[in-house]
Order: sequence, then C-alpha cells, then structure tokens
Amino acid sequence: MNPRLPYVLLFGAAVVIFILSCMLLSRGRRSPGCESQPRSAEKTGSRSQSLVFADLTPEELAQVVRYLQGSLGVPLVDASRAKPSDNCIASVDVQLPAKAEVLQFLDGGGARPPREALAVLHFGNQANPNVTEYVVGPLPVPTYHRDVTVQKYRRRVPYHRRPMLGSEYEQVGAFLKVVAFAAAPTFLQEVFDYDGTNVAFQSTAPHGFRSGDRKSWFVVFQNVSGFFLHPVGLEVLVDHGSLDIGQWAVSRVFYNGQYYRDMAQLESAYVQGRISVEKVRKAPPDGDFSSMRPRAPWAAMFPLQYEPQGPRYSLRKNHVAFQAWSFAFGMSVKTGLRLFDIRYKGERVVYELSVQEALSVYGSNCPGGMSTRYMDGSFGIGRYSSPLNLGSPLRRHFSNLQSLYYGGLVNSALVLRSITSLGNHDYVWDFIFYQNGAIEAKVQATGYPSSSFLHGDGLRYGNRVWEHTLGTIRTHSINYKVDLDVGGVKNSLVAHDMAFEMARAPWNPEQQIERPRLTKRVLDTEDQAAFRLQSKIPRYIYFAANSKNKWGHQRGYRIQIVSFAGDHVPEASSMERAISWARYKLAVTRRKEEEPTSTSIYNQNDPWTPTVAFADFIDNETITNEDLVAWISVGFLHVPHAEDIPNTVTVGNSVGFFLRPYNYFDEDPSVDSPDSTYFSSEREAEACGTNPLACLPTAACAPHLPPFRYGGFLNISLPPPPGGL
Repeated sequence: MNPRLPYVLLFGAAVVIFILSCMLLSRGRRSPGCESQPRSAEKTGSRSQSLVFADLTPEELAQVVRYLQGSLGVPLVDASRAKPSDNCIASVDVQLPAKAEVLQFLDGGGARPPREALAVLHFGNQANPNVTEYVVGPLPVPTYHRDVTVQKYRRRVPYHRRPMLGSEYEQVGAFLKVVAFAAAPTFLQEVFDYDGTNVAFQSTAPHGFRSGDRKSWFVVFQNVSGFFLHPVGLEVLVDHGSLDIGQWAVSRVFYNGQYYRDMAQLESAYVQGRISVEKVRKAPPDGDFSSMRPRAPWAAMFPLQYEPQGPRYSLRKNHVAFQAWSFAFGMSVKTGLRLFDIRYKGERVVYELSVQEALSVYGSNCPGGMSTRYMDGSFGIGRYSSPLNLGSPLRRHFSNLQSLYYGGLVNSALVLRSITSLGNHDYVWDFIFYQNGAIEAKVQATGYPSSSFLHGDGLRYGNRVWEHTLGTIRTHSINYKVDLDVGGVKNSLVAHDMAFEMARAPWNPEQQIERPRLTKRVLDTEDQAAFRLQSKIPRYIYFAANSKNKWGHQRGYRIQIVSFAGDHVPEASSMERAISWARYKLAVTRRKEEEPTSTSIYNQNDPWTPTVAFADFIDNETITNEDLVAWISVGFLHVPHAEDIPNTVTVGNSVGFFLRPYNYFDEDPSVDSPDSTYFSSEREAEACGTNPLACLPTAACAPHLPPFRYGGFLNISLPPPPGGL
C-alpha cells in the first residue's frame, strides 16, 4: 500500500462537510430568478442532538494531544518522525458513547453523554513495547485518561501488531536505497539505469508467515505516473522487526523468476553472467500507457446536473435533512464515512450504518503478489478519504504518493459519497436515500490495478496487460455493520421465500397444478442467522418490529444483497480467523458494546493471532426480540484485463446492499413526494401545474460554476468569471 503520509490526518467532520459542500458547487449558484422550494420542517433540537456523534474538532484534537504530552510521564515523539524505538501518538478519534446512553439522551430526555476521544499510542521506548489505547475526556478540556486496551481486547496488544506509520515506510525506503541497493551497484545501473530516484516501492502485507514477524516484500517499479503498472522484475524482502533500524536486513531477493539470498548474491550472479536479464523499456515521466492525461482533444462539454431552484437538503454541522430523511454522519479514521440515527419521517430506522473493512487477496507467481492480503482498515479508510464532486466517475484516481495528480472521466449520476484512495485502489463509497424509504449502500472500485512482473507461468494468475506487466487476480471483500432499529430497539429476524406445492385443480380434480406458495420462518439463533458466502440465503430476509401495519403484517426492513464475491480464503489457512467476517454474506448477532467492530487494525500485522476474530461473535445466542446487528459482506472477483489500462472503470464494479421497507408502511410513501408528475389527455404537458419544469424561465436558472479547489488542485476546466480567478 505504501502510504506516505506520516501522521494521522484527522480531517473529521471538516472533510465530509467539504464533500457535501462540493455538491452545492457542482450544481452552481442560483440566479435571482430561481426561487427556493419550501423545505420540510425539522424537529426542534435534532440538529444539536446529532452532535453526540460528531467527529473531533481541530481544537479538541489539539487539546487531547497536549493533554497526553503532559500527563503520561514519558516523552512522545511526533509520529511523522518517530522511529520504531520511540513513543508516539499514532491516532486520535472520537470515542462514541454507549448506545443505551445515546438513546436515553435522544429519546428519553437524559443528559448528554460526556464527550471523549480515543487515542492510540505506540510505546516503543520502554522495557515492554506495546500498543495502548486510552479514552481521554471530558472534551473540550480533558482531565482524565483511562487505559481500555485489556477491556477491549482481553489482553495487551503486542508491539509487533502495530500498523506501520508513514515514518516507518520512509525509513524502510531509505534502508533499501542506502543500504540494500548499495550491495548491487552494477546490476542496478546496467539493468535499470538506477540513479537513486527512478524507482518506486510498493509494500505487501501481512508482514511474514507467523506471529511476531515483521518482514515485508517491497516490489520495485519505475517511478513514473501510474507506477503500479510498471514492475521491473525486482522484489526485496526486508526484515524490519528490530526496533533498532541499524539491525534491519534483507532476507531474500527475487528477480525475473529467480530467488537470491540478498542483493550481494544477485550482484555476484549478474557480474558472472549467470542471470537471465529482461530489459524493461524506460517509461517517460508521465508513464506513457499508464498516464491519465486525455488522449483526445476537448470537444463538447459533458452533461451537467444542477438544481434549478436550489438544493433541497440542509446541512448543519454533522446533521443532514433531506425530504423525509434525517441522519448524523462522521468520518472514522479507520473505517471512513459512517452514519447514525437515520430517521424517516422522524422515526428511527437505523442506529448505525458503517463500513467495517475492505479486504483484497491477491494471486501471482511473484512473491509480493502471492503474499498480499490487504486489510485496508489498518491503513485507514477514513484517513485517506478525499471529496469528489457529485456524480459517479467512469474511472478516476487521485495520487498523493510518488506524485500529485488527479485524473478521471465523468459519468453523470446523483449520489452522496466519500472516496478513499488506498495506494493503487480507489473506493467510491455511496449511501443513497430514496423517497420510498429505501437506503442503498454501494461501493465501486476504480484506480490502478496492481501488477506483477510477467514471467514463467504468470498467465495462470491473470492477464498480460502490457509488455512486461501481469494484471494479477484478486478478490475484493467489503464488510458493513448495520444496526437496524425497526419500530424500536427490539427486533426479530424473519425469512420469507417460496416453495412449489402440488395441488389438484378445485374445478377439475383430475388435473394437477404446481403453484408457488410463501414460506415463512423466524430465525431464532445466531447460528441460524449466519449465512456462509456460497450458501443459499432466503430471498426475503428482514428485521421485524413488534408492531404491525394497517394490513396486519409485522413492520419490517428487508436486507437485499448485491454481490459477486470470489471464494473466501480456506478456513484451514493460518490467517483465516483474522478475516472470518468474510466467511459470511450475512450474519445477524445480538448487539453488544464489547463487539463494536468486526475486525481490528491490529489484525493486518498479526493475522495468525487475531486481536479480533469475528467468528467468535457467533455463539448461538437467541436473537428473537433482541437488539440486533446485521454484518453484511459484499465483494467481487477481479481479473485485470486490457481494458483496465490505465484504470479500472467503475462500470460493472459495483456491489452493495439495499435496506428496503417490507410492510413497514401501509403504502409506498413516495406517493407523497412533490416531485410526482402526471400527464393525461385532458391536461397540457406545457402547463405549469402539470410539468414543474414549465414554470422555470428559459435561461434564468442556468448554473454558474465557480472555480473550486480539490486536494490541492485548482479547477480551471471552465472559463473563469469576469475579473479572473
């Protein structure tokens, strides 16, 4: 993944607010002739109450850091320059209160729960190095901290499980260039024209094969735009487990299908002419075939979407109201965008809707590719999030690693989203709210496909996509947490499906009819509600409330999954328990405060002894009339192909799920939408009362799109307004 940012960039609410603000910019400013539509009234206090879920403000973050620096009694080094042997603050995020406390505050008139932060610290400068998590509060001015590590994980967290900081990646990079490469000067210069700057590294994870290992394969690429597609055939295994950087060493070297003890042995074999050299054509700085620069001249402007009478949603701090919907949002450093207290017409439907993990399992005949199992939460799905204007891109990539650039191709759509750029991959996270009471959670994958150097039997593991480039096979699996509260906290899980029954025709007993009938079943236990990835699942499965609609049916919300996942890692694998959530397409468990997430950031670097194993959540407890959580896994198999060059397009790479009302209402609530249109032979289509668009002046509401900044880029795709930028 090779993230370069050395410190946790906690943009928090500011990041997501900017995302939503971009919506306004993308639709333009309203001209004086565009009247705003009346907005639906919001419940008094709902906006201020949503702050119970709010991310840390910059001031709160600074206060927590200052408090820890002055209260722990040990020196703390800034994470951007910390060595493994130092103490440092790795991350600080909001500590959400317990659900019972929040509901008492939101619904029962109780006191606001104390506001707290969760700080993760790496203690390398002590006799027993470890990772410790502290809850710090109350905010905004902290006066206490408590160690919650053992309470959360039932044990201390060993130091080798810590996620790699940006500073450690930089230190390993320096080791490779200064120490390791110094042992093979002739090989590097003659084969790669190596000058100290023209190579880039991509690391693999997990780091080794057993608990305690910290050995990483570093794959070498040409340092050009889109370097992920320019492998040169060299990969180096570095043992960086020692807290003393001077003790780091090369454990193995791979070049063009052959393994060597170290770089010195590779150099010796090359000088003696015992190596089969595959000379790779030097790519230009823009990467040539991997460049995202347009290859066609600018033509007509692509379609633009805008709201002719202004936006019909409101954004106040971390609270969003849209027609009948309202919800609070936040941005977790580890897992990204998450939503809370989702209500439809004032009634809570979902308490929490959040991403838990994004897993990629690779295959290759090169060591780096075959050993890669990325668990992106450990790198920080939220940490590497960035905003994107409204609309679904056909393809895109934002790079802040070796060089800074953005490229993409517009594909118009109306969505609410955040974007995560994790190394080569970009994930487009969508949460979509429909007027019929349905919610869609969707993720699209784009960015650069990772690659290996093509050699030997490489085509068993993917497709050739360029001269020396193998697009390597991989699976993508995404896990979500959905804490549904349908008609209240207590729910049951009900399955509806169909079966054919044989019957005699009542009007003609000699004739037989095969007719489908409705089957109904209540799933009473966690074991019954755990559906393996490739197993059959009831077509209609829903959370049922303890109330009924007008027609006598239990009110419910159905879970409908859209997934094209590949196979799960065999359970016999020594690391499978760390990703055991991916065994299941759906698992429903009792909600427990001590089971807040399906995984841990520490699982990546020690999957052989996982800090959190989701399989342990499923212990056959009763789930009838309980507070329940659905853990949903979706994914797809990706075999890179020629059309993934330079980038993987989003078309067809979309998976997710729907939460759909199932007898929750008495009829489709969207019939109350003011957006409805009805035409008949007795009414003119041009009439303002029939067609709202007919009410708009011809050109009065044309959008005005001002320049905007995106991740350091200034948008000048449109002519600047009078007076310049």
